[in-house]
Amino acid sequence: MSRPVIEFENVGKQYILGTIGTGTLSQDLNRWWARIRGKEDPYLKIGETNDRTQKANSRFVWALRDINFKVEQGDVVGIIGKNGAGKSTLLKILSRVTSPTIGRIRIKGRIASLLEVGTGFHPEMTGRENIFMNGSIMGMTRSEIKSKFDEIVDFAGVAKYVDTPVKRYSSGMMVRLGFAIAAHLEPEILVVDEVLAVGDAEFQKKAIGKMKDVSKGEGRTVLFVSHNMAAIRSLCTTGVLLKNGTIDYLGNIKETLDCYLKKNEDKKDHSIISSIKWIKNTLHITAIEINGTYAASSVVKSSQTKLDITIEGETEEDMTYDVMVTFKNKDGMPYATYAKGHYMGDTKLIHKGTFTIKRSIALPTILSRGLVYVDLYLHHPMMEMLLEAPNCCQLEIEGGQMGFGRPINQDTGGFMGLLDYPSNS
Repeated sequence: MSRPVIEFENVGKQYILGTIGTGTLSQDLNRWWARIRGKEDPYLKIGETNDRTQKANSRFVWALRDINFKVEQGDVVGIIGKNGAGKSTLLKILSRVTSPTIGRIRIKGRIASLLEVGTGFHPEMTGRENIFMNGSIMGMTRSEIKSKFDEIVDFAGVAKYVDTPVKRYSSGMMVRLGFAIAAHLEPEILVVDEVLAVGDAEFQKKAIGKMKDVSKGEGRTVLFVSHNMAAIRSLCTTGVLLKNGTIDYLGNIKETLDCYLKKNEDKKDHSIISSIKWIKNTLHITAIEINGTYAASSVVKSSQTKLDITIEGETEEDMTYDVMVTFKNKDGMPYATYAKGHYMGDTKLIHKGTFTIKRSIALPTILSRGLVYVDLYLHHPMMEMLLEAPNCCQLEIEGGQMGFGRPINQDTGGFMGLLDYPSNS
């Protein structure tokens, strides 16, 4: 049985709020005295979990605690969780940017990291010089770096500026060059943080394709942090879900993402409701459910043929209404709409009191892999607006049968009108 390339053993990282360094001199002396007597660090017994939504009652906070998992060679591990969950701290410890407070990490192989814009670059050195410096740090010979140099420059698209100091690069150019160096200098382990989001869409596509090649074609290991669930799902095989600095779930990527989305589906929060930008003062909304969830993001399965929408509330007067739903691509360009009141004159009447509105929208068969952003409106066509909820949710499309694998925002040469699913009354 082969040994894992990465092993986290009871890893924890503790910080002292408002402090630069280790704290006071007395704390340092207490820690030193405990260490020379073979005792446990006295400050490891105290501290709070890293819940950024709660006011701190202690100066000691655990950014990470009790982290235990193994990574096999060739695994592509997606590390997900809310902001402040500890994802970047975990990668910084792995990359030796910082050290764990307790526990240890066993690593087998060279690591190349892309954690923040400009990490590992000397601003006064040129792109060329930084390529050779990074390669040397990774233990590569000059001839090995030279053999990869042209590939790195071509992938990064910075040939014109390769002899310019990187301090004059834009953040996008730095990310391009940093990723190109990390991916092409043949590390056994590639660590990539959310920094790829700085790059443009073309580069993100190239970078994800390169990470697939690195893992599947070359058998190297990748750890990837991102809030882009579509990228995580398409790239990763294993998932680690972090919550308040601890592992909340560990498993295959599909189960991990399902767990993450389900935990975000808190009906008390009504996260779709929170995106309502305007509502008529005689109208009160108590719940909005899209695609079977109250959460602001969900997955549309490859076999799914309809999108269910439920709106619950109360009106202080009789209300004539129509439901309008618009699908937009990642650039905010609309390409499909459901608005029967507009193009069929189909409106409904509900009387004063509580109400439930249900719609099942037939999804187009060409709906393909990617992210879709949804606008939701209630209105009386050409008369008045009742409710506006732009960008109320994000749908991650696994891909329909006819359009599977093609980008969702592909120009189809027209705007698409969506209809009721046959089961609608």
